[in-house]
Amino acid sequence: MSDVKRLVRSKNKMIAGVCAGIAEYLAIDTAIVRIVWLLLTIFGGAGLVAYIVCLLLMPNE
Repeated sequence: MSDVKRLVRSKNKMIAGVCAGIAEYLAIDTAIVRIVWLLLTIFGGAGLVAYIVCLLLMPNE
């Protein structure tokens, strides 16, 4: 079996598992990704659009 990492939505979720999935893919703490995503949403609104796009494109775990 190959150990290919895939970007998928995580079961460890608060809303839809997008931030947790990205954190698991990058092997970093989930809280860091969530804080960065929140800042992107507050300062510019791009985070909300990006979250919706990721929600639609990222498969479930």
